[in-house]
Amino acid sequence: MPFAVVQGEPQFTLPKDLYIPPDALEVFLDAFEGPLDLLLYLIRRQNLDILDIPIFDITSQYMQYIELMQDLRLELAAEYLVMAAMLAEIKSRMLLPRAVVDDDDEHDPRAELIRRLQEYERFKQAAEDINELPQLGRDVFPTVVEAPHKHIDQAPPDVDLQEILLALKDVMHRADMFSSHHVTAEPLSLRERMSHVLSTVKTEQFTLFTDLFDIAEGRQGVVVTFMAILELIKQQLIELVQAESFAPIHVRGRGG
Repeated sequence: MPFAVVQGEPQFTLPKDLYIPPDALEVFLDAFEGPLDLLLYLIRRQNLDILDIPIFDITSQYMQYIELMQDLRLELAAEYLVMAAMLAEIKSRMLLPRAVVDDDDEHDPRAELIRRLQEYERFKQAAEDINELPQLGRDVFPTVVEAPHKHIDQAPPDVDLQEILLALKDVMHRADMFSSHHVTAEPLSLRERMSHVLSTVKTEQFTLFTDLFDIAEGRQGVVVTFMAILELIKQQLIELVQAESFAPIHVRGRGG
């Protein structure tokens, strides 16, 4: 059986000129970020109380992990060796007899180590909580969408005079249907009719052009009303608006 396949060809013998330098392969244990992280992991794995650490068992397990680093360079495990020395010191101090005092916590060799572990645990938990927050580029991604330009500027069509005359013709035709003979003719005042039109139209809403005429007054009343409308347009007191060609004509008072 070949010991390797290189570019599709099986290799049965080792190359004689193969040389691997000592530093070609380095294994970094990313499971722990430091000696406190390793110590906290050993405590959590056995569900131990951080305030009452069995220093004998923890020291033994910690030393077993240090033995795994014996093939690595010394500077890579320097921090772990310092912690191992501290654990050994605490272990030796706990083996020595201690005087009985009221407050044992002040003379507990583990007090400083417990304080450092508690502080490290708080910072590690805070870092984990921050890492759980949504991050840009990992959990959420920005999107840029350009909305299509849908605004259309459409100028209203100009009201043609022919359109006005056609509307007037329609009103005159309907007025003829209500025409009747009068014994006495009542004079109609152009100024009075202009005031009536101004009181009828509004600046905030439109009034239908044909609604300004009272076809019951006959042809004479329609003509006077039409002349009053033209005079008001000339004086720029009202304006005519038409949405599109052949659409109904509306009247609106000018603001101010």
